[in-house]
Amino acid sequence: MTDRGAVTHEVRGTALWITLSRPDAMNAINDAVIDGLTAALDAADSDHALRCIVIRAEGRAFCAGADLKAVQEKTASGTMDGFVDRLLAVFNRIEAFPRPVVAAVNGLALAGGLEMVLCCDLVIAAESAKIGDAHANYGLIPGGGGSVRLPRKVGPTRAKYLMYTGAFLDAAELERMGLVNQVVPDDALEETVSALTARLGEKSPLGLKLMKQLIDDGLEQPKETALRNELMAIAVHSRSQDWAEGLAAFTEKRKPNFIGR
Repeated sequence: MTDRGAVTHEVRGTALWITLSRPDAMNAINDAVIDGLTAALDAADSDHALRCIVIRAEGRAFCAGADLKAVQEKTASGTMDGFVDRLLAVFNRIEAFPRPVVAAVNGLALAGGLEMVLCCDLVIAAESAKIGDAHANYGLIPGGGGSVRLPRKVGPTRAKYLMYTGAFLDAAELERMGLVNQVVPDDALEETVSALTARLGEKSPLGLKLMKQLIDDGLEQPKETALRNELMAIAVHSRSQDWAEGLAAFTEKRKPNFIGR
């Protein structure tokens, strides 16, 4: 395990588990959290054996958003712009990471915590989790991409309700909205996420990378352009070793052994 103080990361099987470790501060985001997330993503970039990333948290909250004490200090010192730039940059890296990213949400995920969840591909939440924007409760506005990503995930009308009211919703309600993939009992969260990472670990990392790219790019493109890109991607992928291995495994009635090439 590599300890960065506010964030730790460790490899479990083929997954990198990133843990927010400021439980006494409800894992609120400060410079140390941004530094720790950056270091963890750097480690993931250099480990080509990884199939996915998990982002989880210690304590009773996933992440309560930006550390408002730090925000107050940075506002007074005139360094707030740099902080927001760094926050958005690390969230963009999470969203663009070329392998699946899973959020394991316990407790509260508010404001910047919600924005972090929005950058993940899959979201597994504990039954007790509550998720909301919360910026409006303190006269603030999103700075980690929430005003852009939330409407794309749940639609503009629901996004406006969450952002204008600052309401915290149960994980089950967010599952109905499409933000959460699965809600599980609190004591089953880690086990469920571990099972999911094991399942992802059996898949072709190259195939998962291409599917993620096609989905994310296709959301911003005209349908005709997205379909052409899919055809170009399959032309490339059909020449890969993973493609051939998957077909061979089917013929030979065995599990495939993908290598990501």
